[in-house]
Amino acid sequence: MSKKNFFVPLLALLPVLLSGCDSKMLVFDPKGPAAREILGLINWSLVFMALVVVVVVGLFVYIVWKYRATPENKDYQPPEEHGSTKLELIWTFIPILIVIALTIPTVKTIYSLEKVPAGYENKKPITINVTSADWKWIFSYPEQGIETVNYVNIPVGTPVKFVLTSAGTMQSFWVPQLGGQKYTMNKMDTQLYLTADEAGEYLGRNTNFNGRGYADMEFTVEAKSTKDFAQWVKDVKSKAPTLTEKKYISLLKPTHLGRETFVGTHLQWVDHGQMNSKTYLNPKLYEVHGVKGQIFKDEESTSLTSDSTSKSTTTTDKSNGGEH
Repeated sequence: MSKKNFFVPLLALLPVLLSGCDSKMLVFDPKGPAAREILGLINWSLVFMALVVVVVVGLFVYIVWKYRATPENKDYQPPEEHGSTKLELIWTFIPILIVIALTIPTVKTIYSLEKVPAGYENKKPITINVTSADWKWIFSYPEQGIETVNYVNIPVGTPVKFVLTSAGTMQSFWVPQLGGQKYTMNKMDTQLYLTADEAGEYLGRNTNFNGRGYADMEFTVEAKSTKDFAQWVKDVKSKAPTLTEKKYISLLKPTHLGRETFVGTHLQWVDHGQMNSKTYLNPKLYEVHGVKGQIFKDEESTSLTSDSTSKSTTTTDKSNGGEH
């Protein structure tokens, strides 16, 4: 394991030290390979940017001091010069090199996060479908036949393939200690591989503003040993209520919920990642300043539809020769 993954620059801790806040910045406490890779990229970027700041500030202080006004040079008139081609080339190419130095590791990290983490290639990942709704997270285990709300259990040391979608508005799925964030969007799905190295409970949340309830749209990821995970699945199947279509539709209403667990998944009725799936927005249940929400129709498309209908009627009348 690379040493840089354990190195957290002092610069990264300054916001915490200066704010006097004793809460831990979760992104600097990784518990999985994806999160450690992201932390390595953050550290590299912070150190590199810190070096740039030090050099720029140092040159600024040096130039201000060296060319300051003094009694000895108050009447000095500098000669007119064309400029230095050499210096102009230097300060043109240095920013280009800086961008390249930051771009290469960023692109490598982004691509590596799109697949099973290194070291886990021989382990079969489990699939968990994630559906975001206002303002809750719904997790479906198609292989285990289980559905949970606002919490998800995963086995330690096993890659998890999260298939992300939304029942309505776009939201963002993020577990800082396990990996980066990805958006959830209706009628399409995205994929995110996460793996937990050790047992524990990790906080996840929605980071995309989508209404007054988004701030409390949180969930927990509980990483359990393989044995405990298997026992949890067994307990759920023997004790949890069966999920019905009516119950599932009620879950999609814009409300805050606690943890809930069911036998069965909503995938048997609707897959929100499919283009022909229904959108569950429930606009009439939203109210801002006493005004109910509504879905606005596209006036242009409505107008085109009306014109088309009118033309169709006229054509029909002419084809009949005016006879009825």
